[in-house]
Amino acid sequence: MTRGPRRATVKDVAALAGVSPKTVSNVMNETVFVRPDTREKVLAAMAELDFVPNLSARSLRSGRSGVIALALPDLATAFSADMVHRVVQAAHERGMAVQIEETAAEPKREHDLVSRAREHQVDGLILNPIRLQDSIIAHDDHLPPVVLIGEVEQHKVDRVLIDSRQAGYEVAAHLLDRGARRIAVLGGETGARDATATSVQRLEGYHRALREYAVEPDASLEIDVEEWSMRGGAEAAEELLGRGVEFDAIMAFTDSIAFGATHVLQEHGLEVPRDVLVTGFDDVEHARFMNPSLTTVALDRRAFAEAAVDLLLTRIDDRTSPPRAVAIPHELVVRASTTR
Repeated sequence: MTRGPRRATVKDVAALAGVSPKTVSNVMNETVFVRPDTREKVLAAMAELDFVPNLSARSLRSGRSGVIALALPDLATAFSADMVHRVVQAAHERGMAVQIEETAAEPKREHDLVSRAREHQVDGLILNPIRLQDSIIAHDDHLPPVVLIGEVEQHKVDRVLIDSRQAGYEVAAHLLDRGARRIAVLGGETGARDATATSVQRLEGYHRALREYAVEPDASLEIDVEEWSMRGGAEAAEELLGRGVEFDAIMAFTDSIAFGATHVLQEHGLEVPRDVLVTGFDDVEHARFMNPSLTTVALDRRAFAEAAVDLLLTRIDDRTSPPRAVAIPHELVVRASTTR
């Protein structure tokens, strides 16, 4: 039986670069400072020899897999797709691979991921639970390294967030400043037993704006949206129209909901923004290019992803420090959907 060419080893790289195997290891692991000129020699030798690090051996020595997991409720949304892209990019820049999972709001999937972390299949988790009471975070006191992203509020593990209450307030205040007084909300009900953390917080911001502008709230304008998608937004808009209540603006809790609602409004002969002002949340790419372009809340998703990955890597190295929360700034982006 013939064998393929011998795989280059750390010793081969060291000999070609004229350094010790330990120096090659330091360059690969980036745990010890290596002079830039020495580092360049090592990298050049790796390239010349087509050297591929033995990650399995390295993980056995370090007790780490070099892999983190990212779990989102719904991978089909535009926001999730972009967040996956950003997290993978940030992780790769830091020498980590990413395992992607969809929890679909099912607690068991979070439990399975935690089990994988305990078995050292992954080094840590980035989770996006939609409700604290459904998440393993609320029921497990011996968690592996975990970072939460999103609106779920807790002080048990690290998290990255945006201020959804303030963002909800700013969106509603913007609509009120544009003259709207009957603002329909598509996204959730504060009093619902299974209301998500996101819907609760954005509704609180909406209600705060109504109070400050002396506008009486109307529960008939608050529409629960079970599926935060274009289809869910379309169904919510149909329900709103079916209630027969007056409204002059729609505050949608995601851009996808806003896209579906706008489609239904136009089918019913209502023009945006002439007849109804519409806003979204997330500033996904399509928001700029729909007709009319969508007023929405934007955040720096690259900064969000980098903060989540950096928090997790820090937690992997140090499990004893107090949990930290990093808030990422947001911005209200005003476009044609609210400009008459």
